[in-house]
Amino acid sequence: MPQDWKELLKGTFAEELANLEPEPEPEVPAPVFRKQRLVVTIDRRRRAGKQVTLVSGFSGDEAELEALGKQLKTKLGVGGSVKDGEILIQGDVRDKVVAFLNEMGHSAKRGN
Repeated sequence: MPQDWKELLKGTFAEELANLEPEPEPEVPAPVFRKQRLVVTIDRRRRAGKQVTLVSGFSGDEAELEALGKQLKTKLGVGGSVKDGEILIQGDVRDKVVAFLNEMGHSAKRGN
């Protein structure tokens, strides 16, 4: 019986795993957004004086709204959430949001 640990491991499951080819990962399609007419406003109500940028007027399912909100937050480097069919972005970033949405092909306009 061999005393070397490498000899003991020969023919084990680890060796079989090393010989397997990795399975290709399925491609996940990027979310497709329909062109929307969106209104970008600022709101301070019920927020203890803090400013948030609201994106409203989105018509579509909740998953598309979540994906759009995530893209906006990532692009701008800010926090926020999606509630009641609106995207809330922390801070007054109306101009940047309008520019990004227009760049994506949506018809976005700045409210108040």
